[in-house]
Amino acid sequence: MTSDLVGGSWQACATETGIHLENPATGEVIGPALGSSPERVEAALAAADALGAWDSADRAAVLDAVAAEVAGAAPEIVALESRATGVPIRQTTPLGMILAGAFALAAGQLRTGLLTSVTTREDGREVLVERLPWGPAACLVPWNAPAPMAAHKVANALAAGCPVILKPSEYAPSGTERLAVAIHEALREAGAPPALFQLLHGGADVGARIVGDPRIRAVSFTGGLGGGRAVAAACAYDIKPVQLELGGNNALIVMPDADEDAAARAAADLLTTLNGQWCRALGRLIVPAGREQALVDAILRRVETLVTGDPADEATDYGPLIHSGHRATVIKARDGLGGTVHEAALDGPGNTLAPALVTGADPADTVDEIFGPVAAVHGYRDLDEAVRLANGTRYGLEGYVIGADEEQALATARRVRAGEVKVNGSSIMSLHLFTPRPAWGISGYSEEGTAETLLFFTNPRVVGVEGGFALHSREEPHSRE
Repeated sequence: MTSDLVGGSWQACATETGIHLENPATGEVIGPALGSSPERVEAALAAADALGAWDSADRAAVLDAVAAEVAGAAPEIVALESRATGVPIRQTTPLGMILAGAFALAAGQLRTGLLTSVTTREDGREVLVERLPWGPAACLVPWNAPAPMAAHKVANALAAGCPVILKPSEYAPSGTERLAVAIHEALREAGAPPALFQLLHGGADVGARIVGDPRIRAVSFTGGLGGGRAVAAACAYDIKPVQLELGGNNALIVMPDADEDAAARAAADLLTTLNGQWCRALGRLIVPAGREQALVDAILRRVETLVTGDPADEATDYGPLIHSGHRATVIKARDGLGGTVHEAALDGPGNTLAPALVTGADPADTVDEIFGPVAAVHGYRDLDEAVRLANGTRYGLEGYVIGADEEQALATARRVRAGEVKVNGSSIMSLHLFTPRPAWGISGYSEEGTAETLLFFTNPRVVGVEGGFALHSREEPHSRE
């Protein structure tokens, strides 16, 4: 049963969103996805607006308490995430470290004094810079790894002092709802205002209502390009800050000296992590001309060693896609690339889709994100052409380079137009915990990161005594008599 949280009160949702949830492992229809009623949405907005900001000197301590409560709920959350999304429990479990970690990191950032600084002028006077909360904030997360993304956004919004309204995707609400229970319990025990954290459910209509309301003063959204454009347009009207992470069509450049096994391992990882349903997945495999088929064969051989099955089974490496509708969309996009589809000999239950590589497609037809276990393969004659192919899309989220000569690989990576470029790496984690996670082009707007997301939810106020810097004297003119 799906329930929302408004003003400290839980209530079962009853408004149908127009889609039916499925068990990805079997394809069985579970029932309609349910969302919050218009009355509950309005009540949540009014409550957040009435609170305005969370002015507490103990925010760091409260966030530590939230982290402890969330840590206790983490095993249940990651199991719910696996069941709803089809992602193997072996992958949702390590991502679960983000759940409590996000709140602990936000508390640590507050203790560094990130939100307050003092600068001394030439005349000795001090100028105070305080980063203050924008006000009520909306955090909207997608279905592929909703609870970890929700934890990151909510933790930083609360650290900034913003009342938060969280909305997960209607396709995977359960893990985020369990996270919300833990957050609410910790905040209640700490005596925080009931409207400080609220949870709403629903589809695009509920998201639009939240984002477009002038009482919401900042929006952080992770999702698809279409949704991101709608969010950006709504925020533009009220001139409110917006943080967007909208996916990618990420290139892996295989350098001429790259070891074939190393390249195959990286490509297979990028093709199958989260069952291919992640924004930093492989979109374009760029390889030396003449080696396309050899690398395709090596990658598919590696993919075919993966164990398919029930996502809840610890032995499962690769699971089903979240929904039959999404599976059909991925197949249509794959077949629309042109060229030749090379599909792994990999069967599985429910909505499982065998990973595939497509050769011979026109690069002009491989510029869009597929968001599934499919990548195009393009050959290059020299590194200039490889870089042009890597940059031949309007996305710019992530890039990858595999090569034996690390310096040459790094030099190539610095030519890739993307927010982060990994050399000889293919994990789902960022290169460093305290570096920004930016996006170029249509991959997003306003960087995320351990410090960056916290700062996003704030606006600086500068206060000081000017004294002695007036451009024009206001003294009475001297008499000539």
